[in-house]
Amino acid sequence: MSLRTALHSVLASQEEIAAVEERTDSSAQVGCIAAATAGNRVQVELSGVIRSVVLRPREGVPALEAELYDGSASIDLVWLGRRRIAGIEPGRRARVSGLVCQMGDRATIYNPRYELRARPGE
Repeated sequence: MSLRTALHSVLASQEEIAAVEERTDSSAQVGCIAAATAGNRVQVELSGVIRSVVLRPREGVPALEAELYDGSASIDLVWLGRRRIAGIEPGRRARVSGLVCQMGDRATIYNPRYELRARPGE
């Protein structure tokens, strides 16, 4: 371990350490890219942890929204017509795929395909 690495690990915040761990875990998933590199109107496959889940109706239609974080950036996942999806909850790891759409300054995937992954220690 270099002096620079040792110094950074001592001075890094918990959030920075968690981001590095998440990037490492996400990059280990075959076929997945970093959310920060996902372009607009591009089919992607991502892996990360779900940070938040909110039920937010859109034009009278229920919509379940989740934020997926992979250590590089967050991306919004929106399932239209759904009020709840078993297993989609904060702290859960997931692998998702779909078409990225830029909605303002946020990258969003509508109705992504998903695979729930085991939590650490499971």
